[in-house]
Amino acid sequence: MKRLLLIFLLLAAAVILPFLIWGDSFEEALSFEKIVAEMKSAGRWAWLAGVGLLVVDLFLPVPGTVVMSALGLIYGWVAGGLIGALGSIVSGLLAYGLSAKLGRKAARWLAGEAGILEGERLFNRELGGWIVALSRWMPVLPEVIACLAGISHMPMRRFLPALVAGSLPMGFVFAWIGETGEKSPVLAIGLSAGLPPLIWLVFRVLYTDRKGRETPSLRSSLPPEENR
Repeated sequence: MKRLLLIFLLLAAAVILPFLIWGDSFEEALSFEKIVAEMKSAGRWAWLAGVGLLVVDLFLPVPGTVVMSALGLIYGWVAGGLIGALGSIVSGLLAYGLSAKLGRKAARWLAGEAGILEGERLFNRELGGWIVALSRWMPVLPEVIACLAGISHMPMRRFLPALVAGSLPMGFVFAWIGETGEKSPVLAIGLSAGLPPLIWLVFRVLYTDRKGRETPSLRSSLPPEENR
């Protein structure tokens, strides 16, 4: 796992560096009040501005949870939560896609084929889905884990449900905070930490059940000699 850890640390450094350089400036420029004002000035396109900010968070130190809270204040916790989750999902898919297309060669150069294989073994297993789902509510990790999943060519049928399972709680919880004006983040962190594994577990149960139903039908469709 040492080679995979090297890739992880380099990706984390790439994510953290903009925070170290511009973090204070972005935090001051993108306060909750200013984000709400900017979104409202966009009129009916405020939702698109929110999604755009959450996607830009992949490259710049945009306070994603503040954006989600602003969406909750403007649209309410249901619609705002769905919009916030959409932005998080789009950001994760973009990180996955770019890394799958462009990052694999760089990762192979940095950590060798062994590092790539370590990533594939991790993200192609059940544990990979849990890592993706739980990473969405943690700082820095959402971008890093999505990139690692893309580099490791994690199957989309596993990555996307895990991404949704982690993003939906974040969207709803912080939209609720924005709508109600809750000041303490403790409850938000607790709900964000507890809901992703629960939602991911539901996805996995449904997926396993469907897979179990499909397997007998597939076997029955095969010629007798292939069913042996």
